[in-house]
Amino acid sequence: QELEKEFNLDFLVNIIDRLDWAGFLEAAAILNQQGLPSSKEEIDKANEEGMRKLHHALMEVDVVTGALVCTETGRRFPIAGGIPNMLLNQDEL
Repeated sequence: QELEKEFNLDFLVNIIDRLDWAGFLEAAAILNQQGLPSSKEEIDKANEEGMRKLHHALMEVDVVTGALVCTETGRRFPIAGGIPNMLLNQDEL
């Protein structure tokens, strides 16, 4: 689901260094978000069109139904109504 949100360049500039870029790109590709730089170093913070693409992928694309999958264990956490259920079952404690 895509929801329009106010573009905030300062927020984007401040959050870029905190992102796991490889993980972000993997998720963006799964969600068909294209045209993103292949590395943080390629980001041109003065290019408003590029920053708007980044804003869209980060802030305006919401997964409503699906699953998050742990890369270490393969455990699936279902998403319903946009909310992931990350509770472990009793046998997983």
